[in-house]
Amino acid sequence: MEAFENSLAFWSSILGTAIGIVGFIQSSEWLSLLGLFLIAASVAAVLYAAKQRQRLKLAAVKIEGRSIDSLNVASLGRRLNRSLVIQEADQVATIKGEDLAVTWQYRGYCRAPHEVLIEFSIDTDNHIPFERLDCFAYDLQHDPKRMHRIRPVLLGADGLSKKIAVPLLQRLSLREPFNVLLTCTLPGCMKSGVEYYTSTLSVAQERIQKSRMRLVFRSGRPEWLRVYECDASGATKLLKEVRPSRETARLVEYTDLANNVPAQSARIYLFCRTADSIRQPTHSAV
Repeated sequence: MEAFENSLAFWSSILGTAIGIVGFIQSSEWLSLLGLFLIAASVAAVLYAAKQRQRLKLAAVKIEGRSIDSLNVASLGRRLNRSLVIQEADQVATIKGEDLAVTWQYRGYCRAPHEVLIEFSIDTDNHIPFERLDCFAYDLQHDPKRMHRIRPVLLGADGLSKKIAVPLLQRLSLREPFNVLLTCTLPGCMKSGVEYYTSTLSVAQERIQKSRMRLVFRSGRPEWLRVYECDASGATKLLKEVRPSRETARLVEYTDLANNVPAQSARIYLFCRTADSIRQPTHSAV
């Protein structure tokens, strides 16, 4: 497909230039217009091919031999949030055996004339139908006491990567702040061996001022945990290996704090657990 697109662009450019020259020499308006059209078509084909190559690169992220499938699927349909500015992002991912419970909290302000919802992305390696998810949200800006539980709405296809929308209790206006909390439980999505959790950001801004990620293991203490970053181009790099920030007899917690995080990126938390450790509760020194 790429070779065909490049060949099409090449011959369209040659043919368009030739027709344009002939049209200019013969003062033929329609030949000149046809030449310009073919040149424009060749430029469009080149841009389209470049975009497709970029999408394929984004959909082929592999770290330490582990394909990051949910991130790869999400990258194919990724879209930027252009109406909201996120200033602070807090996430807590709690892993117990094979189950995962995630809490997101985003704070910021509206930069559009108005907005009525905020979007999130739920990414896992195994397909769990949206209707099976225990997923709900609160509009803390308008409901600080959490009196009104909000059921998110699925946007688009229901697959490994789900785009969901949380309707706000009140419409946001320009420069109005927002504070939204979303919690979701995903059963049976964490296996033994090398596994991962991804934290993705897709906002049309340069940086997010403050980001905090907490991973809590209630069973299956990982042998190691490493943090990778995947930028908007699909390039990945190892940021650090994280040591526990808190250990008790019931859990092990890892904390990743970051400032001025790229607003179009993903952090991949790669870890390894044995099958035996997943079946046993975590026992660590207090």
